[in-house]
Amino acid sequence: MSVLQIEHLTKDYGSGRGVFDVSFEVNKGEVFGFLGPNGAGKTTTIRHIMGFSRPQQGRTSVSGMDSWEQHYIIQKDVGYLPGEIALPEALTGTQFIKMMAELRGMSDMTYTDSLIKKFELEPSGGLKRMSLGMKRKLAIVTAFMHDPAILVLDEPTSGLDPMMQDIFISFIKDEKERGKTILLSSHIFSEVDATCDRISIIKDGRLVSTFVANDLRHSESKTFKIEFASKEEFERFREQVEYPKKLEVISVKRHRNQAKVLTSDADVNKLIEILAGYHLNFFSEIKFTLEDYFMKFYDRNQSVEGSAANAVN
Repeated sequence: MSVLQIEHLTKDYGSGRGVFDVSFEVNKGEVFGFLGPNGAGKTTTIRHIMGFSRPQQGRTSVSGMDSWEQHYIIQKDVGYLPGEIALPEALTGTQFIKMMAELRGMSDMTYTDSLIKKFELEPSGGLKRMSLGMKRKLAIVTAFMHDPAILVLDEPTSGLDPMMQDIFISFIKDEKERGKTILLSSHIFSEVDATCDRISIIKDGRLVSTFVANDLRHSESKTFKIEFASKEEFERFREQVEYPKKLEVISVKRHRNQAKVLTSDADVNKLIEILAGYHLNFFSEIKFTLEDYFMKFYDRNQSVEGSAANAVN
């Protein structure tokens, strides 16, 4: 059952800026990663989900409610963490938490207090003088304090130190176990890879790939790096294996006597049998990562649509 639906969303700001025909859905109890660099269209999409902006084409909905027409309901029931934090500087953190509790009709602050402790928030200081990291912690606490079933998180760990990023990732995993539905927008590969069930990659306002995270993690294609013990062994490998195309050799470094080969799970034994006839310094698998897949679209400037099934093609 889909909780968040984005259907052919288009918002064109001109000069190639905006989002164009974006469609995806987030299912109940799922952590969905929305991955792309700053300026790719993540925040624009999220602003439409939250009802802050009206689509030019398409629609977004939360729990079946139109985001634009019923934004006043959606914004009360969703935990929203913006990428850019704007807080009333005249207040202290404690006053801001109290204000948000009153707006939400909260009287029991037990869960809020546990969040303050978990994220080591010191809310007593004035917001004007708070560090970026402390403001981010305050935003996290106020986004989660009413224990919403749906969470929309835009660059949630921006400004947090590495230790606090790890605490946040662990917290998201716990929230997932509790059945929360989470949209996690980020450009940080580690937090997306550690938490998400499915992932969409956005480039220049358009989705270029949507895939199941485990399909990428457990791809049947494997890449191995081989270093031969001598120049002679390396050249013999090229003559006997690479040129006759007995294996798919994807790159070589002649000055280091190294080669990279691509094979499938089913053909790993064949690879080992071939390499048994050579003297090697080492033979190791190169793990294919989310960042590797992402860079197929950005680093190599490819415009193809893909899936995890062709992640290493």
